[in-house]
Amino acid sequence: MSSLKEICAGLPLDPLPPNRGRDPSVPHAPVRTPNLTPAEERLALRNALRYFPPNLHATLAAEFAQELRQYGHIYMYRFCPALRMRAYPIDQYPCRTRQAASIMLMIMNNLDPAVAQFPQELVTYGGNGQVFSNWAQFWLVFHYLSTMTEEQTLVMYSGHPLGLFPSLPSSPRCVITNGMVIPNYSSREEYEKMFALGITMYGQMTAGSYCYIGPQGIVHGTMLTVLNAGRRYLGSGDLRGRVFVTSGLGGMSGAQAKAAVIAGCVGVIAEVDETPLKKRHEQGWLMEVTSDLSHCIQRIREARKAKLALSLGYHGNIVDLWECLYQEYKKTGELLVDLGSDQTSLHNPFSGGYYPVQLSFRQANQLMKTDPQRFKTLVHESLCRQVEAINKLSDAGMFFWDYGNAFLLEAQRAGAEVEKKGGGATEFKYPSYVQHIMGDIFSLGFGPFRWVCTSGDPADLAETDAIATAVLEEISSTVTERVRQQYSDNIRWIREAGKHKMVVGSQARILYSDQRGRVAIALAINQAIAKGKVLAPVIISRDHHDVSGTDSPFRETSNVYDGSAFCADMAVQNFVGDAFRGATWVALHNGGGVGWGEVINGGFGLVLDGSEETGQRARLMLNWDVSNGVARRCWSGNTNAYETIQRTMENQRQLRVTMPNPVQEEHILDHALQG
Repeated sequence: MSSLKEICAGLPLDPLPPNRGRDPSVPHAPVRTPNLTPAEERLALRNALRYFPPNLHATLAAEFAQELRQYGHIYMYRFCPALRMRAYPIDQYPCRTRQAASIMLMIMNNLDPAVAQFPQELVTYGGNGQVFSNWAQFWLVFHYLSTMTEEQTLVMYSGHPLGLFPSLPSSPRCVITNGMVIPNYSSREEYEKMFALGITMYGQMTAGSYCYIGPQGIVHGTMLTVLNAGRRYLGSGDLRGRVFVTSGLGGMSGAQAKAAVIAGCVGVIAEVDETPLKKRHEQGWLMEVTSDLSHCIQRIREARKAKLALSLGYHGNIVDLWECLYQEYKKTGELLVDLGSDQTSLHNPFSGGYYPVQLSFRQANQLMKTDPQRFKTLVHESLCRQVEAINKLSDAGMFFWDYGNAFLLEAQRAGAEVEKKGGGATEFKYPSYVQHIMGDIFSLGFGPFRWVCTSGDPADLAETDAIATAVLEEISSTVTERVRQQYSDNIRWIREAGKHKMVVGSQARILYSDQRGRVAIALAINQAIAKGKVLAPVIISRDHHDVSGTDSPFRETSNVYDGSAFCADMAVQNFVGDAFRGATWVALHNGGGVGWGEVINGGFGLVLDGSEETGQRARLMLNWDVSNGVARRCWSGNTNAYETIQRTMENQRQLRVTMPNPVQEEHILDHALQG
């Protein structure tokens, strides 16, 4: 087993590590089908070999060519480290700066087998959310970080470390871009070729920005979504005896089972792949598993009647489950589902993100490789069947929403009946969860704020939990009732997080907070580090799925109705603004959530070390990181955002935002246009 010191020494070339191939004990990414020409295969091989000196090319060329043809990409399995991947305590990393060590810790957490979906393919979540494109990049990045000073910045081009460049101590230590392809060439087909060539990468959101904290983040977001869906659709946040049906237990979707139980409802989650199903069951996140639809229906009835909080995993296809629920309704008149959604990885529908109901899991994996066009046809047919069943259950009284995974977008492309008559470009028959549920929360400035205790000590996490709870309780007594409800949900969450064993990987926590709360929590934690109450630096971050971080017309900005939902100024400005206001590292991505070419999003990491300078950075950067998005949403006509940014300007004398003057009388427009 190698050590952290060896990992930081650079690519192991003399001698080369043994080629152990793929580890059969961990799950692996589906085979990619880039359909390269012979000339493109040659280019892909040439590109991969440039990481190595010429005397090794003959040895490595043949195995890299085999990987390319067998798996559709050159991962360089030979260089997958023998060291156990996990977030080691920060003091164990051989670095010259704690900022660099913090980045190392976060990268290793993203690749921890307990966290990552396909660790040997460097995929953290979502089926294709890469940390790096190949293992050579991993070794080079760790070598650069171990030697970096506070006057250097590591520049990352889609997984490739361009190098260390001179910069200021106040500059970010790492600047990441992923998938920044010229817009006219940012198609799904072009992406598969470019990724196979090793020249670009799909970083999802927090995979490629090194900020994933395991499924805890989506547990919290899903819990809030389900609670607020109950309030909106069912008239109550008390979900005892209510049934929520969805699909996916792999990467981020694996959080749905735990979230349903915390929200108090019956969660029924379909999953075709037995491996993640077993993983969630062994973690204790999934309470029961069945592959029998009759037994599944029986358990739904029993749990509804007893008002049990239950997570039930159905090992099978979600389409079969939806059709069975409709047949049960048709036969008995009993609607067994109240709330419905979907979290299959439909941003990646033809490469393992969605499995058509006509095929077994094994048959689907084979067909997507041998006959991609036929597989695509079956995916479209399956989506149409799925939507048909959902539509019938919806007509009977179920409430369904799109979870931002491109379900309705891909269903529309498949020809399914999801059109909203008279709807705008981002509207479908069913709302996205942003449009109806979380969008109002974003407009109030609330979003997924998180932190990681770099000591690795659970006592530090408990201390920061207590700090955050105290901060939110103090603020909640001074805010409006609507904002207080959000604080109350998050205080409840953080108090119960320990009981529900949320930590997978690093000692991390997430909660939804507004601008005032984020700044206050960060400053309080920084003060606790200075006083020695928290033993080591704490990294603060957020999901890209946030108030300002993402421009995504079918998700994060789907409730922006002034025509600018397809514009990406907000996310790009956020990335730039975070960089010069004090972030330790920043990232900007093409794709994430809804898919390649559909989204621009960004994130950051900021290391709190207890210093006064760090406190100033946190205050300046976090205020910008929220106000940017609230101001944009205000300008688009959102009344919640208007009120929120008005209050923020009253509290921050240097903040001045251009405020909209809405048209009050529609007849003025009618008269002008008729003229």
